[in-house]
Amino acid sequence: MSYQPPPFGNQEYYPPPPPPARTNGKSVAAMVLGILAVVTPYVGLLFGIVAIILSAISLKEIRTRYEQGKGMAIAGLVCGIIGTILYAILIAIIVLAVIFFNDGSINSIDTWNSFNNI
Repeated sequence: MSYQPPPFGNQEYYPPPPPPARTNGKSVAAMVLGILAVVTPYVGLLFGIVAIILSAISLKEIRTRYEQGKGMAIAGLVCGIIGTILYAILIAIIVLAVIFFNDGSINSIDTWNSFNNI
């Protein structure tokens, strides 16, 4: 920032505008991972957990450092929570379906031998 001489006569002196605030990088990463958590099947559970953690960290940093990116951090948090819940329920349904609809023939060799004995 350079020194400007005082104004002469009727001229008004306007100080230079302050530099723009930086955007928090973790909030950008949280938003991207939150969106991926909703869109990416099965791996979205892991993306969602990481997005939730990064969102919480970035919201704390935004408050303490006066940075920008609060909206992106909140979007990452919401999408991360939705993606995590969505795929946790989906994986639980698949596991329960495998457990309940299993006919008891886990060993494929026994099943193959029973067909050969016919």
